[in-house]
Parts: sequence; C-alpha cells; structure tokens
Amino acid sequence: MNKLIIIIGTLVGTSCQTDGTRVDYTEKIQMAQSIDNVQDMKEWMLEDISQGVIDTAYGEYYMKWLNETEDLLIELANTK
Repeated sequence: MNKLIIIIGTLVGTSCQTDGTRVDYTEKIQMAQSIDNVQDMKEWMLEDISQGVIDTAYGEYYMKWLNETEDLLIELANTK
C-alpha cells in the first residue's frame, strides 16, 4: 500500500512536456505557497499596524522586507 501511495505521489508531482523533458510541479507548488505565505503575512502586518498592535515604524520596516521578499520570490518563480 505504501509503495502505491509513493508511486501515485511521484506521478502527481512530476510530468513530462511534449518533448519528453521532465517537469517538477512540486517545486512550483512550493514556490507558490511561499509567495502566498508572504502575502498573508503582509495582510496580517497591515492589520496589526491599523489596529495599533505594532508600532507604525516597525510595521513599515517589516512591510519593506516582506515586499522585497515577495518580489524576489516572484522573480525566482518566473525564471523557472
């Protein structure tokens, strides 16, 4: 049973293009999830700033780094 699950997982995670080259969808899914996580964090940070949970100066600093991280992840996802 475990071997069947592993085989199905492998087939779902990979596929082949028309020219026969392998495509690994697992990496693309992980990249998309990473981008989604950063976007969620940005939403939470904006909400915390607006509710006064975090100081505006710190919130803006965190937002700057979250924006840069999101941009880098998107750039990396588009190059693969």
